[in-house]
This record gives sequence, C-alpha cells and structure tokens, in this order.
Amino acid sequence: MSVLVVGSVALDSVETPFGKADEVLGGSGIFFSASASHLTRVQLVGVVGSDYPVDQLAPLAQRGVDLTGVERAEGESFRWRGRYRHDLNSAETLETRLGVFSHFRPKIPEQFRRAPYVFLANIDPRLQLDVLRQVERPKLVACDTMNFWIESRRSDLMELLGHVDALLLNDGEARQLTEQSNLVKAARWIIDRGPRIVIIKKGEHGAFMFTSNSVFFAPAYPLEDVFDPTGAGDAFAGGFMGYLARTGKLDEEHMRRAVVYGSTMGSFAVEQFSIDRLMTIDHETVRARLGEFRRLVAFEEELPA
Repeated sequence: MSVLVVGSVALDSVETPFGKADEVLGGSGIFFSASASHLTRVQLVGVVGSDYPVDQLAPLAQRGVDLTGVERAEGESFRWRGRYRHDLNSAETLETRLGVFSHFRPKIPEQFRRAPYVFLANIDPRLQLDVLRQVERPKLVACDTMNFWIESRRSDLMELLGHVDALLLNDGEARQLTEQSNLVKAARWIIDRGPRIVIIKKGEHGAFMFTSNSVFFAPAYPLEDVFDPTGAGDAFAGGFMGYLARTGKLDEEHMRRAVVYGSTMGSFAVEQFSIDRLMTIDHETVRARLGEFRRLVAFEEELPA
C-alpha cells in the first residue's frame, strides 16, 4: 500500500560539533519520504522554488517516491540554517527563509487522493485540515506539529485533533499543548480530544506510544556517533507509517512494531548529514539493526522464589 505525505521540501545548512553541510536536501517531506520508501511506496506533496536542485530528488524517485505532487513555483525555495552544540537534542535556528513555502497551498493530485495512509507533516494546521478535505476515507491519518503552531494556531490545531487517528510530537510540545508536566497525563489529555494513538518522542531517550488502554516504550538506538539530528523525527514518522502501510494492519502488535521501525529509521537519519545515510542503507542493513533493537530490550523473566 502507499502512504501520502504532505510537508516541506527545503534546503538546509547545518552546523554540528562534527562538521557542517550547506544547502543540502531537507524538509519534513523529504526526510519522511527517504525513510518510508524503504518500506512502501510514497506519494509526496510539497513545493519548491525555481532555484531548487530538482535533479537531486532523482534518487528518491528511483526508490519509489512519486514526486507528481511536488509543485514548482517561481521564487526562492524554503531554506533553514541551524546549529547544534554539544546538546544535540535542540537546534539553534540561525535563519529561516520560507520563500515559496510561505504561499504553499497543498493540491493533492487526483491519483493521490485515495491513499490509504496519510501523514500530515509539520505545516500550518489550517493546511493540514485542507488536505483532509481533499483525501478520500484513508485507513489511518497521522500528523505532526510544533511549538510555533501550538502557540499561534491553537484553535485550528485543536480542530485538527478531532480528525486524525494519531498525533506525533516531542515531549516539550506535548507539555506545551496540554499544559501537563506529566507525559502520561499529557497523552490522556490528547486522546480525550480525538487521536486514538499518541506518540511522544524524547530524542536520545526513546519514544512512548499511548493508546486508551496501553503504553509502549521503545528506546533510542545507542549510537557512538551522531552527526546531525535534523529530520530524525520525520524519519521516525516515515518508519512508523511506512511499516503500517507495508503490512496493512493496525492492531496493537503491529503498532508496537511500527514504533520500533520508527526508532530504527530515526537512528539511521542522524548518522550523516541530510538524508545521505537513509539513501545508502538497504533492506539487510535495516533488518540487522532491528535485530539489534530486539536484543537491546529482550530479557528472560525470572521471579525470585
């Protein structure tokens, strides 16, 4: 099955303690697509400017990402420039130039509208709602958000929550949205407002998945070298949604596996700048890391007499 993603297609300039990269592929839609395409077909909707190096998207197309929905508009492409210091959990934004993205109005191609799985990446919740008006009865709709939308578009975001099955956000965003310091209470607050699945990401400390009657936790993969955390959350979402689309199953067991797939793909994303690592791994590399994840959390229960 296929997954539709609507998000940003950007050019990133990133500096970390381990190096720097200028004008490399970035954006939520790109990281999601590079991740999810290891597992399923991806339909990407976004916008780029007339200066965008579209030829650099060819490897994604070769991997099964349908770029029909990527609009090319006259003007400058979306650019983000940021810096990470030794605390790699948070970026310092040095410059944001929205360019044509500031006028982005998603137009879902007719052949994309019946996608069974839909991911609304981090864009204005008003646009996310507009996408939902263009698609036809998907099996699962998941969305992402960020602190800017929580603060500036709260009423629209609250409306959106009533129309999605899953919300993915980090721990700071969950606390800001719900005004609850405890993440269990924060998840319950969100579930009461619509989504039946809440995934709260904690960066290098793993991710929680909450439903109305269960809690599941997946650790982050312990890496010796983290070069660039940019896009890790979108790669997580790509692994999560990609696995569900591949299997076509939405029961608790498959949801839990999907979280582990998300953590696995997120761990690859941070090993190099941009989507470079996600574009070089293969099926066997992913399977090997999944096996390492299993050994990381497996234990034999033995209660004392």
